[in-house]
Amino acid sequence: MVALANRIRLEDRECPLSTTVEHVGEWWTLLILHDAFDGYTRFDQFQESLGISSSMLTTRLKTLVADGLLERRPYQTNPVRHEYVLTELGHSLRPVIVALAAWGNSRLTPAERSMILVNAHSGEEVEPVVVDAKTGRRLDDSDTYVFTAGPAASDAMRHRYATRPATPSEA
Repeated sequence: MVALANRIRLEDRECPLSTTVEHVGEWWTLLILHDAFDGYTRFDQFQESLGISSSMLTTRLKTLVADGLLERRPYQTNPVRHEYVLTELGHSLRPVIVALAAWGNSRLTPAERSMILVNAHSGEEVEPVVVDAKTGRRLDDSDTYVFTAGPAASDAMRHRYATRPATPSEA
């Protein structure tokens, strides 16, 4: 990890996208979280669903617990067995998983989609979008909505956004 950290720019170490990817950007992590959102809690359930090796699953679950996304709870005493339950922080990642799945489905025809998001009560398919909480406007327009340095930004991060290329609407 030290060798990797040396190759990362300072602004990447403080970037919320970079730090988030550090926690959830690994392939198995996203799939485990997806299963947790579907109600899986036990080691054998995750392993059967994902076809993942027990050593890899053990490693990923330990990381998810250490990162505060899952909580390890005993559900049986003799022998001791544990389940892995989403924490509040883990639950807060659901919109991210939903958005990733929606992006994947957007490239497919409706007949090619193996998984869709539906309203649990009506069964009607829904189309997830990311919107601004204040205005309700979609955030997928990168001419209208841009990242900039925040109050805690380092000089390197401030420089990154002070010198970023102009968007087509700014040119």
